[in-house]
Amino acid sequence: MHGYYFDNLPGDERLPHDSGRPVSIETIQALNIQYWHVPVDIEGGWEKRIEELSKENNFKNQDTINVTEQGLGDAYADILKEFFDEHLHEDDEIRYVVKGAGYYDVREHPTDEWIRIHIGSGDLIAIPKGIYHRFMLDELNEIAGLRLWKDVPNWTPLPRTKDTDTNAYRLKYLASLESSSTSSSESWASWIGSVIGRFVLWK
Repeated sequence: MHGYYFDNLPGDERLPHDSGRPVSIETIQALNIQYWHVPVDIEGGWEKRIEELSKENNFKNQDTINVTEQGLGDAYADILKEFFDEHLHEDDEIRYVVKGAGYYDVREHPTDEWIRIHIGSGDLIAIPKGIYHRFMLDELNEIAGLRLWKDVPNWTPLPRTKDTDTNAYRLKYLASLESSSTSSSESWASWIGSVIGRFVLWK
């Protein structure tokens, strides 16, 4: 997995659209996005590790997903368009990639800029409920893997509107970012205070 700011230029959405401005994994995690890497091995050891992570993180249900033009037929273009329309969910979107690759574009808060996250084989990512995002395949034109849920399987996209801006899950997500930011600031202030205290004692 790696991230960068989307260049917002017109063209094929499956192309990288890399602005040349990289985004660190810490910045991505600050948006409450979770990430693990579990290499896909032919012996099937990844399945055991995914099972362990599912228990640790309360991922109760799962199914398989296979997005290819051959597999989806006439519905392929419409499904990709639905994936790429900006939306949010009222459930976490948790995906493990076994084969292929794609892009999650997520809205950074408070800048509202698009951050593009490229995921491929072995990547397990959890997009939090309430965050605006979209998805697109890359030039490989395929992705296959697992969809995981904490509760009853549900995939209902809510396109971005004024109503979704005040959606309860959206507001809760924004509040969680503010809470994380406050906690980080308090920790930083505490650390600075301890350093100053030690300096005074040293003198």
